[in-house]
Amino acid sequence: MKKKFPFFMAIILVLLLVFLELNKNTVLGFMLAITLSAVACFYYLYFYDDKKKKSLTILSWVASLCLTVLFTWPPVKAVKAVDVRNPQKTEVVSIKNGDVQGVLTKDKKVEVFAGIPYAKPPVGDLRWKEPVSPDNWDGVLLTDKFAPMSMQPVNLPIYDSLVQIIGFHDYKISLKDNYRTPVSEDALYVNLWRPAGAKNDDKLPVLVYVHGGSLKTGQPWYADYSGESLARDGVIVVNMGYRLGVFGYFADEELANESDNHTTGNYGLLDQIKALEWVKENVESFGGDPDNITVSGESAGAASVSAICVSPLAKGLFNRALLESSTVAPVSPTHSFRLMDEAFDSGKELKSKYGVKTVSELRALSAKKLVKEADTQHHMTVDGYALEKTPYEYYMAGEYNEEAMIHGYNRRESESFLLFDNANLKNYEEKMRGYFKEYYEEAMVLYPAKTDKEAKENWMEIWGAVFFDYPHYCLNRLEVKNGVPVYQYYFTKENGRLGPWHSGEEVYLYGNIPDGSKLYSEYDRELSGKMKGYFLNYIKTGNPNGSDLLLWEENLKSEDVMEFGDNYSMIKEREHELFNLLDKMQGFSLD
Repeated sequence: MKKKFPFFMAIILVLLLVFLELNKNTVLGFMLAITLSAVACFYYLYFYDDKKKKSLTILSWVASLCLTVLFTWPPVKAVKAVDVRNPQKTEVVSIKNGDVQGVLTKDKKVEVFAGIPYAKPPVGDLRWKEPVSPDNWDGVLLTDKFAPMSMQPVNLPIYDSLVQIIGFHDYKISLKDNYRTPVSEDALYVNLWRPAGAKNDDKLPVLVYVHGGSLKTGQPWYADYSGESLARDGVIVVNMGYRLGVFGYFADEELANESDNHTTGNYGLLDQIKALEWVKENVESFGGDPDNITVSGESAGAASVSAICVSPLAKGLFNRALLESSTVAPVSPTHSFRLMDEAFDSGKELKSKYGVKTVSELRALSAKKLVKEADTQHHMTVDGYALEKTPYEYYMAGEYNEEAMIHGYNRRESESFLLFDNANLKNYEEKMRGYFKEYYEEAMVLYPAKTDKEAKENWMEIWGAVFFDYPHYCLNRLEVKNGVPVYQYYFTKENGRLGPWHSGEEVYLYGNIPDGSKLYSEYDRELSGKMKGYFLNYIKTGNPNGSDLLLWEENLKSEDVMEFGDNYSMIKEREHELFNLLDKMQGFSLD
């Protein structure tokens, strides 16, 4: 019998190699897969006329490939502060708790200090307690790696790779990323970027950034909002890990009773404020000005900054704020927030689910077990300590912390959230009735639909307005009421990556469009330069305007916004008819 090459084995091998790459298995996995396949192919041909041995060869080969996948599973590995082999170390910096030493970027223009503790690890008896200042350390702490992500649900590496391919369109094949990033409850660390050679009397402006992720996921080292670019322009940038999900927002009456401040349910928010305290106390040692601090955030990070803007605990810790695509300023915030009764009820349900009656029993459960509760425990609350009332109530009483505000949202905020739950003509009426209730008829006048396309487009606009656009409209009016200088943007720029989807503005605003990326045009880079220019001016002075930039007018009428897109100019805000309807539903009033 004439022997035929087993092309099916070659196809399976190619598919396996693709899987190993997307799953970030180690390089050894590729070597083993190719070697084992070559050996199997040899024996397949050698035993070609012996069906039994040929079948046994195939089974052995498949089994060996499965073992290869498991044996070369990507290890857990800390993320380096800079992508440089044997980076040069910075001078030693003395801060409150000890000495730290960072590393320099490849061009030696930026110094990075990653993984500086700002609080004790919130583990054991410190789980679900206010953050505690860290212990002092002896010697010099080398801060050349980022700390683990805060405890959160994690996906298989191949899932994250597919998201990069399908959602972000920026996946790169590399031999440098064959690992998984660590997650831990021990994640209360700050990261700091500064211009190389900065001295402690330079009085550089400071930006503190709070990452997003629905208060249940996220990490502070993501490239889109890296502090490296701003540091090159003379800004010290700090971000932090903070408790997420059940570890950051679980509320329980027993926990409130054991707290000296009678607080529960806002541990993640308290972490963020603790990090701001750390910045206020230590940033001067890095060359920063503790009296010129801007705090910014995106998505749930912006919702957090929105709460920080009214928390009495954050008074005097910063000067101005920037909120990207979220705020908890409405009468009834649409996400990331709940009242204490709701928080307590949710906490009771969690304890019942695990069959425990006391906090001690709950603390005894492993983090890996509890992390599954992220979807039910990721909301700030009115705890009577960090927040004594809702942000709306604070603003109406004239109680707030910021001296100026930039805020805004993107044109296609809702699309990533509605990929698998959008409307069509069949379910459109049900969705509209479900949300607008007694205001359904008024809403249908504003958003009639006769086709699936109209239903889909209407629902995306409504959903985006409810969760993003309208809350910013509320915030703007409250800022104007209190006489706070307020500037609003509307990001609409399409590109080959995220475009104006949720978080799509960050890579522009923080100046992090990758060099050589074909997903962005030359105009994208020019627009990023303008956006970053406004941001730099704002960080330094509290006013975004400066030379070579169009005048960004204050939004005094809550309708004038700066569009950043193919059109770059001041425009009138859309959707005000819907906003008026949402005002009626929420009972929003400035009186």
